[in-house]
Amino acid sequence: MKLILAILLFIFNLTLCAQSNNFAGDYTRSLSEEGKHTIEYKLTLNQDGPFVFHSYTKMQGGIPPEVNKYGKGKWSAKNNMITFSTNKQDDFDEKYTLDFNKSTARFVTKNPKDKTDQIVKTRLTFLESGIPWMQKNDIFKI
Repeated sequence: MKLILAILLFIFNLTLCAQSNNFAGDYTRSLSEEGKHTIEYKLTLNQDGPFVFHSYTKMQGGIPPEVNKYGKGKWSAKNNMITFSTNKQDDFDEKYTLDFNKSTARFVTKNPKDKTDQIVKTRLTFLESGIPWMQKNDIFKI
């Protein structure tokens, strides 16, 4: 009985590790109108839990015309939901000012059982965020 329980726990831990491998990586989104406006987002989810986010905005006639915003912290996954958190003491400084606390995103990918030719880009869809412009925003995996 102990052997069966140990094997089941081992298999369960393997599936948890395998799932986290799918989430880690680089995500990006670029929105632009040629010669006028550019908005770029880049999110890196590291395998061991930290994340780094960069937002670049260039607006014609904007004050200032170019804006860079950064955020960092930790992420964790449960099912297909990713929760972001930032520690006010460790993750904030003059450069890193975005607060990702209360931010959650859904990991969206094509279901392995789906045998159709439909193309589904792997992405994170932000459902909630303390950053208003991140809500309902999709960032695609590279």
